[in-house]
Amino acid sequence: MNEFTLLLYFIMFAVVVGMTFAFMYSMMKSTLREFDKPRPTRNIHPEMRDVKSGESLLVFPTKEDDDDDGDVIIVRK
Repeated sequence: MNEFTLLLYFIMFAVVVGMTFAFMYSMMKSTLREFDKPRPTRNIHPEMRDVKSGESLLVFPTKEDDDDDGDVIIVRK
């Protein structure tokens, strides 16, 4: 390789490295900006608004050979 080709290779390598770091910086900046936003709250079904966390609910199983006791515990996060 002659000197011009070697110089061109290193210049292009430096451009690729610089653009890679610029891309990583912008992606990390946008990711951290997303973490600063408040999280959207999930909508609760209107019939479940009066149910408290940890309360037992009556559930009707669809399978006849199901041996569960039928209780479901609601946990809200």
